[in-house]
Amino acid sequence: MDIREIQKEKNEQYEERHVLAVGRLRGIVSEETVPEQYLSYFQDVAIFLLELENVRRKVESGEWNRYSVEEMKSLNEILYSDVLEEHYGSSYANPAYAAEKFGLEMGRLLSMLYAEMRSGIPYSFENRADYLTILFELFIEVYNSFESDTVPDTKEIRDIIYWYASDYCDVFLADRIMEQIDPAYSFAADIIENADLDNDRYLYCFGEYITENELGTARHLRTLPEETLRKMADVYTEGYRIGFINTGKDLSKKSVVNIRYSLGFEKVIRIAIENFRRMGLKPVIYRAASGIITKREHHKIGYYGAVPNWQYEYDHRQDQALFMDKRYIERRLEVSRTVYEQHKELAAKFAGPAVMETFGEKPFSPKSVPEAPSYNEEQKKLAVSCDSRSGQLTNEYIKGEERSFTIVAYPVPEIGEKYPEIFDEVIRINTLDAKLYEKVQQTMIDALDQGEYVHVKGRGENRTDLKVKLYHLNDDEKETIFENCVADVNIPVGEVFTSPVLEGTSGVLHVSRVYLEGLQYTDLELTFEDGKITDYRCGNFDDPEEGRRYIEDNVLKGHQSLPLGEFAIGTNTTAYVTGKKYGIEDKMPILIAEKTGPHFAVGDTCYSWSEDIRVYNPNGKEIVAKDNSVSLNRKEDVSKAYFNCHTDITIPYEELEEICVVTKDGKHIILIKDGRFVLPGTEVLNEPLEK
Repeated sequence: MDIREIQKEKNEQYEERHVLAVGRLRGIVSEETVPEQYLSYFQDVAIFLLELENVRRKVESGEWNRYSVEEMKSLNEILYSDVLEEHYGSSYANPAYAAEKFGLEMGRLLSMLYAEMRSGIPYSFENRADYLTILFELFIEVYNSFESDTVPDTKEIRDIIYWYASDYCDVFLADRIMEQIDPAYSFAADIIENADLDNDRYLYCFGEYITENELGTARHLRTLPEETLRKMADVYTEGYRIGFINTGKDLSKKSVVNIRYSLGFEKVIRIAIENFRRMGLKPVIYRAASGIITKREHHKIGYYGAVPNWQYEYDHRQDQALFMDKRYIERRLEVSRTVYEQHKELAAKFAGPAVMETFGEKPFSPKSVPEAPSYNEEQKKLAVSCDSRSGQLTNEYIKGEERSFTIVAYPVPEIGEKYPEIFDEVIRINTLDAKLYEKVQQTMIDALDQGEYVHVKGRGENRTDLKVKLYHLNDDEKETIFENCVADVNIPVGEVFTSPVLEGTSGVLHVSRVYLEGLQYTDLELTFEDGKITDYRCGNFDDPEEGRRYIEDNVLKGHQSLPLGEFAIGTNTTAYVTGKKYGIEDKMPILIAEKTGPHFAVGDTCYSWSEDIRVYNPNGKEIVAKDNSVSLNRKEDVSKAYFNCHTDITIPYEELEEICVVTKDGKHIILIKDGRFVLPGTEVLNEPLEK
């Protein structure tokens, strides 16, 4: 059955409940049956929910399609206005404001409830009456508990939310998994393939927040010749295809590719879909999750528009702390396994993600909000365990040794007035001569393969002083330690990388400023002993303990420590110079930034879940440094082998005093000195720096 027919049936199944819920919301708007302190909250949220229903009806009836672009824009602004920075201080979505109005515990619960109601915005545009009904009923149940002479206990409200999350796992979470593997869920793909991309109207049909970034990107792409658009799409899709070839994986066994991107790039994505179809791959293009049952903290995984307010996203990243317990985690995992098992043939056809990132937005450094929910120690352990077991479960049905990926990035207009010029520069960076880099990087690898360890030392105020222990080669004629990375899965070209030996890797990694997964860090310092983080700090907050918690949550991902999963040397001096020339170094995504100096990834290795696949460099040598003493645990207990995270941290060239290879007989082979490549055969990399 067509997915639209299935959706129509679901809406019909919920029709009676939906009508009753909408009628009850209308009553709430005019009633005064709850304590006066809470009256404004419930009436305001009910009005918001009725607006969502109004939008859904316009979509269902076709009235939405008759809207002018100005009317679409106005409605878009109305739906997202309450969480914009200028309104957030007095929004019930702000945990601090809600706590001020209702007390800490009740404020947290009601703020979380409103945030969950706001997750219904995209459901309106997808005409998901079933999903909206569930949200409406949750809100009404909480409202009903306040219709008495006394304010309900926070435990009562917490229990209502808990059972909502637990009971509807098999709706929201199950559908989320299907969206990731089944091309029949084609809401976004239908818009991309069929809409008039030369008119701004289509952008408002996704139900995402639309700003000048999305509009400006779409408008800029309209000015580019078809040849340029095809070049962008071809780099993206060919990188994906070649990634399978280079790792010896059989793409012909697959039939589904996941496209992840930010709105505005539809002209390129449409061509990419055509390219993938010629490879035998149908697209799954799912939305970044917004509901508490499906989202992963503040991370955007899937397609999305603008983020109205990163502080709002950050404040609600751990809302599950309000109800998470072991029983809930087991329920989630049970639902996931059931769905995968029922659709295991479909899951096995999933080839992996093709990601098009954006950059250029104002870097975000969050404020510490004590009223925002946060995991206690027991919940941190549960969250880490859930991530680990979920990763194992996914790998059971979508095997790591059979899937691949590709990732590329482009700027958005917010990057500055020279946006068109910067965009052209990034296209050039993403299409640099891979053969030139392959040759230069092989020269570097030949030196690195002689090493016992690499010594990286910062200069000036950079306190980096780190020794990275290297894998011991048994046959240097046939084996190599470092991968020669040339623009396939990881675009643009420009790095050599390895999985370092943990034992013997020790010292300090420091960087003055870095932007990781959407968050900014200043004066970030990590200390390693035998390859594992033993201490850490940053300068984001006046209180050092706040800084430690910031790192614990967002770099360590709740783990007590992480190993050094990757050591790499970036060689893309062209990208580095572009960053300096336009003053956008702090806005470069890690995908490009990691190519502009040495970088160190904490967490899993680059080869996680596929260590046993034999991989070769272009010169025919096998890359043998794929494991470390942690990942090797997979042979005995896979739960101890992976952390389900991999965060790259780059030191820019100007903060480097030296990178040298130390051989077993004590010889020092210097690769970089005072920010310049000095190894014979690599000097060509300095040309962009000199210019």
